[in-house]
Amino acid sequence: MNRRTRTVLRAVAPLALMGLIFFLSGQRADEGHEWWDVIVRKLGHVGGYALLTALWAWALSRAVRRPVTVAAVIAFVYACTDEYHQSFVETRSGTSLDVAVDTVGIALAALLLRARQPRRTDRAKVGARGEAARSSPAR
Repeated sequence: MNRRTRTVLRAVAPLALMGLIFFLSGQRADEGHEWWDVIVRKLGHVGGYALLTALWAWALSRAVRRPVTVAAVIAFVYACTDEYHQSFVETRSGTSLDVAVDTVGIALAALLLRARQPRRTDRAKVGARGEAARSSPAR
């Protein structure tokens, strides 16, 4: 399987999550939530968009130079369009506060993914086969 085919197949996971988010955001909102229900829903936003960012980073990891950055941009744009979509749903409204909550999840995922990546100086020390580069020939 070539790189392009693998990337297309990997894109199925984040696209499926985007479809789920679209479906859920199209549901009618219940009136009068308890405070804990609101917190659970907002944590769902954070977790959902963190997962979306991670899935896009995984899907794009061998296709683009900076997959985490591209994934974060895709997730942010989708958060904005999702709120716009909600503005057309009866009993729902699109708010910038929800985009901000979604952005917290995006930022958390991006920070965690970047923390797992080797630093540029560390990459330079690792050879093509994952062996540490030597500064002088072995004797």
